[in-house]
Amino acid sequence: MSSLIRSTIILSAMGVMACGATTRQAPRTTPTTTTVPAGPTEVDSSARGVIPVGQELDVRLQSTLSSETATVEQRFEATTVVDVRQDGRVLVPAGSIVRGVVSAVKPAGRIERAGSLTLSFDRMTVRSREYTIRGMATEVFESRGIREEVGTAGAGAGVGGVIGGLLGGLKGAVIGAVIGAGGAIAATDGKDIHLPAGSIIRLRFDSAVNVN
Repeated sequence: MSSLIRSTIILSAMGVMACGATTRQAPRTTPTTTTVPAGPTEVDSSARGVIPVGQELDVRLQSTLSSETATVEQRFEATTVVDVRQDGRVLVPAGSIVRGVVSAVKPAGRIERAGSLTLSFDRMTVRSREYTIRGMATEVFESRGIREEVGTAGAGAGVGGVIGGLLGGLKGAVIGAVIGAGGAIAATDGKDIHLPAGSIIRLRFDSAVNVN
């Protein structure tokens, strides 16, 4: 009888220890959400053909920019990733060219450990017509690369799709980058900030643009 009691006690203790170990080893997950480009952008404006102040638009960087090598007033180009629509009408087709300039740059160093870039957008070409714009970066996303470019671009030209297989083609926000005051894109790891060609920059219009 005593042997049976001792066996029961030992088995119970082992069960408690196993449950405790299982509880301690259970991984904890914290849900995270990242707003990434997901389709055509709808303009919220009562004025027909006008892109209002505060409207955001995603563009794909055409060349690499780095705080290590960039210079002030260096120009760059990007292309719109999605159509910009208003009441079902395409105001800015996907693939339109948006141009900008590096307005400030700080390479990483001993004093300024974290490099930064400030990008200003000043021109946009829509259906061969150039418009003066004023915009700044609000978010930066890393792309996995262009997938099914031809098929997707064709769909974009016809029905307002997404250029470059963007849907499902993003890794998310660029790791080690943060957008500061005035649109400055700064590194958070004490290094230079590098934006490879293909990076998606979300810009915000700081002036209204009439694209009628």
